[in-house]
Amino acid sequence: MGYRVAVVGATGAVGREMLKTLSERNFPASEVVALASGRSAGQQVSFGEKQILTVKNLETFDFTGTDIGLFSPGASVSAVHAPRAAAQGCVVIDNTSQFRMEPDVPLVVPEVNPQAIAGFRKRGIIANPNCSTIQMVVALKPLHAISRIKRVVVATYQSVSGAGKEAMDELFNQTKGSFVHDQPVVEQFTKPIAFNCIPHIDKFMEDGFTKEEWKMAVETRKILDPDIAVVATAVRVPVFVGHSEAVHVEFEGPITVAQARDALRDAPGLQLVDRREDGGYVTQLDAAGEDAVFVSRLRKDPTVPHGLAFWCVGDNLRKGAALNAVQIAEELVRQGLLQKQAA
Repeated sequence: MGYRVAVVGATGAVGREMLKTLSERNFPASEVVALASGRSAGQQVSFGEKQILTVKNLETFDFTGTDIGLFSPGASVSAVHAPRAAAQGCVVIDNTSQFRMEPDVPLVVPEVNPQAIAGFRKRGIIANPNCSTIQMVVALKPLHAISRIKRVVVATYQSVSGAGKEAMDELFNQTKGSFVHDQPVVEQFTKPIAFNCIPHIDKFMEDGFTKEEWKMAVETRKILDPDIAVVATAVRVPVFVGHSEAVHVEFEGPITVAQARDALRDAPGLQLVDRREDGGYVTQLDAAGEDAVFVSRLRKDPTVPHGLAFWCVGDNLRKGAALNAVQIAEELVRQGLLQKQAA
């Protein structure tokens, strides 16, 4: 049985990756529709290697008969059209921040909390977590099963693709311009991003943290365990694709590096690459285009009674966005939760 799938925000970086991922994973779709704003209607996008889709206007699209909507059009657009699609019988998997912390909307990483997916019936919407949260909780889940996690201290090194195509263009143009001594044009970030690191992602909050840092804390608690304390510092770095994180974890009880290594090696969606030698770790360039979350530099943290430290890397456009959304759709099918809509 095939499912009718709509990809909303199909002309953006994540939307294009969603289309690519649906094709690569042979999702059982009888029809795939590409949707975007009226100004993008009529453009063409690729679905797989051979099929070209003509983008339709989201504002006028009727979702009746559509089984799954993969949304990544921006939070303000999702706020309007995701509830409309859900009311017309479409199960929405939303990649924006709009619904993540609403108590009646499940926030899902399939390797971590697939049981939460069934909660979509309340609103017809499932939220995709923040990209930096996704890769971290995939790595934390198998460790949390050995010994309960008390506290996580994380510093992120996030690529510009997390801020969209214009941000990627800004890094490219500033980098190119630096070699001919052009003055950098700063539009997408608060300071030049080429050859620089900016400790500021999303808006500042009253307590001095940014909203990106707040997201990592509250989303980890909603997905994994409400009692985990998380403190994050989120940094934008001059990398096109891929997020990396330096993660320090404090546990309630004992956990050894050997135990952690075995658990991470067997965990779904994760690859352990941890050779204590030159190059025996994964970088953002290595992870770009890959589905897995990678863990390297696993070691004991000697500053707390029960602690580990590790390096975590993932492709933010794939596992951090498009792949996780498609995996949620696959889980809906696997659990038989779409049979009624697709009948």
